[in-house]
Amino acid sequence: MSLTQKLRDKFMRSPEMEPWPGLIEKYRQWLPVSGKTPVITLKEGCTPLIRVKSIERRIKNHAKVYVKYDGLNPTGSFKDRGMTMAISKAKEEGCEAVICASTGNTSASAAAYAKRAGMRAFVLIPDGYVAQGKLAQALVYGAEIIAIRGNFDSALDIVRELNKKYPITLVNSVNPFRLQGQKTAAFEIIDELTDAPDWLCIPMGNAGNISAYWLGFKEYNKAGKSKKLPRMMGFQASGSAPLVYGKKIENPETIATAIRIGNPVNQSKAINAKKESKGGFLDVTDEEIIKAYNILGCEEGIFCEPASAASVAGLLKRSNEVPQNSTIVCVLTGNGLKDPDCAINNNSAKFYKDIPAESKKISELIGY
Repeated sequence: MSLTQKLRDKFMRSPEMEPWPGLIEKYRQWLPVSGKTPVITLKEGCTPLIRVKSIERRIKNHAKVYVKYDGLNPTGSFKDRGMTMAISKAKEEGCEAVICASTGNTSASAAAYAKRAGMRAFVLIPDGYVAQGKLAQALVYGAEIIAIRGNFDSALDIVRELNKKYPITLVNSVNPFRLQGQKTAAFEIIDELTDAPDWLCIPMGNAGNISAYWLGFKEYNKAGKSKKLPRMMGFQASGSAPLVYGKKIENPETIATAIRIGNPVNQSKAINAKKESKGGFLDVTDEEIIKAYNILGCEEGIFCEPASAASVAGLLKRSNEVPQNSTIVCVLTGNGLKDPDCAINNNSAKFYKDIPAESKKISELIGY
């Protein structure tokens, strides 16, 4: 072979990419699976950690701020991390059907993974309180949806009762395998930053995710993969903040439907994470959530669902407490396309309508 041919082969060869195996295979040694576990995966995990300088400028203390954009999981939310584990273990046990209560994201994820495993998926939702994008997903995935006259907490009580009476697996975050899968997000953050952040800011609904992150951070730290542990800073919407106020909220209300939960089932785990990490809980108003939501969209090009923006809203609200030169990660739990109505009704975009199809008119409109 001539030198010219060798050079051509070298420089024209396509780069080799190592395929992402999904989080169970990536972190198998850290998870309660065995060779008998049938791995049900949509190649979830490996979501980006994105630096957000618009938030750094507002904090003004030389902090580095990142968002962990879990809205880029297969069904558009962090729930996929837990669902790959919950459905894989259910399949291992011979389960033929799963059930969940949901404000939207859990229903979409449960349905997708259940169908991939060849199972039936039953979903109880509070009628009229699920964002259209999430409901559309559950329908397309073939879930059997039951809309009840009641809130999420009522739906959860029912599915827990059915789980006790019938051979059907509950896949809400009371399922311990859910938190095992979700803890892998903490692993990914440390793998990328080479250490844990100083603060981990996260929205709280049923409080499973903050509990899972703390579990992951502790496990990696114990194994020597990080030098420190982060402070766990949890945020809830003001109209739905049982962990902040220390009491059950009978009728939770917020624009952030994914965290509209008045009685979190993982509250004791979340409180323990706050205590052990010397962290804190705080509420943020719907107005503060939407402000953060728009900053991320307009200034960073990141489209998250409203509940996700609670983590950034909370950080901005506590900005005077942020240590100098610290590293902070805000968790964005879901994709903005989950709730298109919120995006349409809450933006600062210019939307010109009924314009003649004439270049002169268009050029005048855009300032040329």
